[in-house]
Amino acid sequence: MARAPLLQLSDISLTFGGDPIFSDLSLVVQEADRLALVGRNGSGKSTLMKVMAGLTLPDRGRVVTPDGVRVGYMEQDPDFKGFATLGDFAGATLDPAEVWRVEAAAEGLKLRLEAEPGRASGGERRRAALARLLAEAPELMLLDEPTNHLDVEAIGWLERALMESRAGFVLISHDRAFLTALARGTLWLDRSVVRRMDQPFGNYESWRDKIWEEEDQSRHKLDRKIKAEARWAVEGISARRKRNQGRVRALAELRAERAGQIRRQGAAEMVLEAGSQSGKRVIEARGISKAYGDQVILKPFDLRILRGDRVAFVGPNGAGKTTLLNLLTGQLAPDTGEVILGTGIEMAVFDQTRAQLDPEATLWDSLTSDPLNRVSGSSDQVLVRGQPKHVVGYLKEFLFDERQARAPVKSLSGGEKARLLLARIMARSSNLLVLDEPTNDLDIETLDLLQDILGEYPGTVLLVSHDRDFIDRVASVTISLEGEGRAVAFAGGWTDMQAQRQENSGEQEAAAASSPRPAARPAAKSKAQGGKPVLSFSEAHRLKVLPEEIARLEAEIGKLAELLSDPELFTREPVKFRKATEAMAERQAKLTAAEEEWLALEEKAEAAS
Repeated sequence: MARAPLLQLSDISLTFGGDPIFSDLSLVVQEADRLALVGRNGSGKSTLMKVMAGLTLPDRGRVVTPDGVRVGYMEQDPDFKGFATLGDFAGATLDPAEVWRVEAAAEGLKLRLEAEPGRASGGERRRAALARLLAEAPELMLLDEPTNHLDVEAIGWLERALMESRAGFVLISHDRAFLTALARGTLWLDRSVVRRMDQPFGNYESWRDKIWEEEDQSRHKLDRKIKAEARWAVEGISARRKRNQGRVRALAELRAERAGQIRRQGAAEMVLEAGSQSGKRVIEARGISKAYGDQVILKPFDLRILRGDRVAFVGPNGAGKTTLLNLLTGQLAPDTGEVILGTGIEMAVFDQTRAQLDPEATLWDSLTSDPLNRVSGSSDQVLVRGQPKHVVGYLKEFLFDERQARAPVKSLSGGEKARLLLARIMARSSNLLVLDEPTNDLDIETLDLLQDILGEYPGTVLLVSHDRDFIDRVASVTISLEGEGRAVAFAGGWTDMQAQRQENSGEQEAAAASSPRPAARPAAKSKAQGGKPVLSFSEAHRLKVLPEEIARLEAEIGKLAELLSDPELFTREPVKFRKATEAMAERQAKLTAAEEEWLALEEKAEAAS
């Protein structure tokens, strides 16, 4: 039986001056659809969601909602006029008998319903809008970055609430774990076109990459055809050209088609350059604690951070993650104990409030006014890792266009502010990165790039984040702030921490169920409890020979790439072109597998040493 449509967009076009945001866009959201809406920062995701909600009218086309279907939109900047508390706002559309729904949502989202809107933070106001939407329980929910300003516990609660909901929903989020858990389909907005994949979100990246590969092949074929036709037009006999004006017109059409193609936006050219090497011991905390009056933020805590460590700090909002970060970096003095900073530390800080950015300053001034990035005697250049570079050129590396250079910071989206702050940090060398919520508002492609850069960074990283997938991909140690001043260290990332918790919990239950045996033999330690894995003989051999295998594959890929760079190869020797293409794909797959194998064995060898 076909599912009923909840919303239908037909031939939608919208332009805010300049290039169109959408052109001839059509899509249907059906009953019980659970869709991720993804795309690069600035691609128009939020605008499309407002069109779905009826808050932005398209220039052309129709938005149809069947009778009886309610569409709820999570407002980014709700209007609290006339409401004394956040609770009054959240329950304004409900009958008195349904107010319990607001209270249930507020408990899960950790929202103070009694808070006055004028004194509430931006995060609290957004959570009030989310609580209102969940309590109203419309047939279709439109959620724009619902996990922003939520801690990990609240994100988990929201995941469960949406899983149990009977409503259809469309989600915009940068949180890959959140989307993987919830989305059963994906709407990909790319260069004004929406493509749909009706598979779980975990398949999105391979689907996207396949489309890009097909697009590149199509563009390559079109370029070859234009080149061949252009040669004919130049070298052909004049009389023949007169008899083949149709072919000349076809060439003009091919060129117009090529000119009309919109090349996809590349990734930001992010680079982290390490400064001079710090000492092996970067930070050592001995018995540090912190309290504000009767509120204990941190009980006596010890931690040693060595060069190259990636330490993530997780926990509920207000548990003290940023406080602990400030204690460890010397920005805040502990009540007891001491923090010893290692030698030769060059620190770069990314703060979650973006306080380093003046909202009234232009992007140009934000870069040139930084004393660490300023080029003496120049107002249009910025010092980038020791070399002067024009401001506009450097901004383009972070996906800003020339028109934005003189725009104020306050005009930027959240993702653009994050990229600007990263541009400031990455202009200088460092060996200790302090990143407080760096993933907020960044699109998935930029998050992937940032993760890769951090993986190659030879310095030390301290990271506060609620993004479970990002923590899994980056962290080598996770510090969990558990509340009431308790901090616990775990090896690995978020998933590792959860596994260790479960293992420890299972051991405690088993110990409680068994009778006391004073002479009992102690259990063998697992890796999580301090045991060390040991490389087998074959693994040690593979670790030794893999670098040579990787180098050989890279050399072969380089030769194949040089061969395939010949634009005439396809038409001149199609069989050779096909075999070279297949060989390239085969060797790239082998290279990826070899690199992953080497990385796993190297980590195991380090853990065993």
